[in-house]
Amino acid sequence: MEGEGRGVLLPLEPAAPQGKPLCGRRWRPCPAASFAVAGSPEGEVKGMADPSSALPPGRENHDMQAEDAELEQFRTAVNCAALLEGWSPPWQLDHKESTFCALKYRRAKGEVLIVSHEGHGWWDPQSAAKGDIFDLVQYLDPRLNFGQVRRELRRFVGVAPTFPEALRGSCKAQPDVPIATRWIQRRRLRRASRVWAYLAGTRQLPANVLEAAAAADILREGAYGCAWFAHRGDDGTVTHVEIRGPGFRGSLRGGTKTLFRLPGAGPRHCRLVITEAPIDALSVAAIENIRAETLYAATGGGMGPATVQAIERLLAGIAQLPGALFAGATDANPAGERYAARHAELSAAAGVAFERLRPTSGTDWNDVLQTRRGS
Repeated sequence: MEGEGRGVLLPLEPAAPQGKPLCGRRWRPCPAASFAVAGSPEGEVKGMADPSSALPPGRENHDMQAEDAELEQFRTAVNCAALLEGWSPPWQLDHKESTFCALKYRRAKGEVLIVSHEGHGWWDPQSAAKGDIFDLVQYLDPRLNFGQVRRELRRFVGVAPTFPEALRGSCKAQPDVPIATRWIQRRRLRRASRVWAYLAGTRQLPANVLEAAAAADILREGAYGCAWFAHRGDDGTVTHVEIRGPGFRGSLRGGTKTLFRLPGAGPRHCRLVITEAPIDALSVAAIENIRAETLYAATGGGMGPATVQAIERLLAGIAQLPGALFAGATDANPAGERYAARHAELSAAAGVAFERLRPTSGTDWNDVLQTRRGS
């Protein structure tokens, strides 16, 4: 029989994508397929679609154009912050730790998301999850397929977030003086200064650790007895400054968190210890008497993309060294455990051994240091 054992053209209906997309990748519906070739050794084709059900000429292109227009509307007219505020259960803005450039939202205990790119992007500081508005809906409810995601997004088109007007202009009101320049303008740490008294007295950091931090130029004196801690990029440029002092916790506006780094005296570092706060990194260094083969680092809390990339580069640099080890020294609380779990993931991906350095008393490593020094 003519055509026996040969391929037969089948019209296919487009299928809705299933499952949760990989974080950070664009998740979009595939364009509708027209025809595919199928066949069987016996020349029989089962389950053929009825060719009469095919769309009339021009209809398919029209529908695809309408769908593309709606997707573009979602990208431009749906704000991630507004979606979080209107989701059930709703997320709440952390006013104290937010700027318009980086809105921190919280929900339940320990759930945190950061909205960036003027509402068009987001990321989870406690995992690798990030993306655009489509990824956000799928992250909030992985059960939804793409059609259901579109239905959810339609109710948020044009909805404005409710965060205060005071935050709206903060992104444009960045300081004229770059952070690296502001850093250079501050005094280096001096003995008997108010900052030294705070760190050595209240925080119980020993003189050798403070001197090592001052020599590495990662610690300077700010106003009102506050200490400035520098995050530096791989090239040594100051990218972000955290500020801690008596009754004060904050950071300079306009920076990008990477890592606060205190290197041991050795020529190469095969061991990486990462805490949340710079004072905790200095505390671990004090307890260990600044081990020569160790780089003590701090993320400043949640890990943004630049911080994760910095950690990945450090791990890649030590992966082939004998005895390479990544120690996650985050706080002894649920958030700290989530950060440590993320550290373990990064370590495994780089092929570096991992250990959890959990504070043995109190919540963080400065609590441990103070307990040991009898304060």
